[in-house]
Amino acid sequence: MSGRFQTAVAFSGTLWTCRSGRSRQAFETWQKRRLDTWLRQSLPKVDFYRDAPPRLDQLPVIDKAIVMSRFETFNRERITTEDGWRALETGGEINGINIGASTGTSGNRGLYAITAAERFRWLGTILAKTLPGFLWHRERVAIILPQSSSLYESPASLRQLQLRFFDLRHGIAAWLDDLETFDPTTIVAPPRVLRHLAETSNRLAPRKLYAGAETLDPVDRVVIEQRFGLTLGQIYMATEGLFAVTCAQGRLHLAEDANYFELEPVANGLVTPLVTGFRRDFQIMARYRMNDLLRLSSDPCTCGSPLQAVDEVVGRMDDIFVFANAAGVEVPVTPDILRNAVLDASREISDFRLVQEDDGSVTLLLPPDLPDTSAEAARMALGKTLSTQGLTPAISLHRERLPLERPRKLRRVECRLKRQGRP
Repeated sequence: MSGRFQTAVAFSGTLWTCRSGRSRQAFETWQKRRLDTWLRQSLPKVDFYRDAPPRLDQLPVIDKAIVMSRFETFNRERITTEDGWRALETGGEINGINIGASTGTSGNRGLYAITAAERFRWLGTILAKTLPGFLWHRERVAIILPQSSSLYESPASLRQLQLRFFDLRHGIAAWLDDLETFDPTTIVAPPRVLRHLAETSNRLAPRKLYAGAETLDPVDRVVIEQRFGLTLGQIYMATEGLFAVTCAQGRLHLAEDANYFELEPVANGLVTPLVTGFRRDFQIMARYRMNDLLRLSSDPCTCGSPLQAVDEVVGRMDDIFVFANAAGVEVPVTPDILRNAVLDASREISDFRLVQEDDGSVTLLLPPDLPDTSAEAARMALGKTLSTQGLTPAISLHRERLPLERPRKLRRVECRLKRQGRP
């Protein structure tokens, strides 16, 4: 079966499965049938689940540490982590299996292994969700990330789609002229990169923009959308798979057509997902604990999709600040509360960094050209927000340049407090 045919099947199948007007009940019936079949047929193909019952609620919860320490037990060819890292240094392939890795810019790197057929299915799926009209309009897609992937080589077989990868590790200045000459119709990049392009490039005129790889903060969205005159979409993807994509109406939807999500409540109405990818057949992972915080929408989307809408990917579990109140009880404060306290203090604040240090104190970093009154208002607002929860940590204000162009992922709210377990 050719790659083009596999892509076409996945493309049309995704459009049909997620079609507008399909009821949620009908979709859940379809999803349960696919999940049950996968649990019976695909789960036992790898050592980790060889003797596991085909019942999702009876499977263990896993995470990146477990998968990386026992990588060979999660894939059908028993490829080890050592094999995987060696393969990445010599072309990223083992016996026809493509090996990839996360960027590792916010923690330990993770490996993944996929077959060629899975690559083409991924391509068909993401095209259906992001560029459903590419068959009628030729697309030039620029992918800007600090790590390339074999996934981005799949479009080479499609005449209507030209894709180029731009490596953030080389710095934006190294390839900006090439990017502008390429004249992409669609750009996929971290939000800080899209903002940098919005503020520095006058030649780019894409038809679509997608932010990915980092948390999208409101201050970046405003600058990007105003400059390009477009609604900024999002692609929520990780080493473990494609998890959500923005629809034509600008709402983010979970990729429930390929993943089953168990959504665990955290705090402040947020949830964190356990993900089971029921369309993956080579590297098998069920009930994989993600490190992300999501705010689900309670309203159906006007696009008519049966997929769950997400109001916001707030940040990471690791970046929940934890303080002890007067009674010695630990109180978690989620990144969105902290971020909003700073941004709502003054319209003049367009960038910041907020860090909980090892000793539990808080450092607020603001650019030197911000007026002192706005900087002090942000510090006071932050203190007031925390005090409403009975918290009085030391908050220090510092002024320094906050460059957006950097190789590491941008985390405006970052917890460096070392603690055991989760908040």
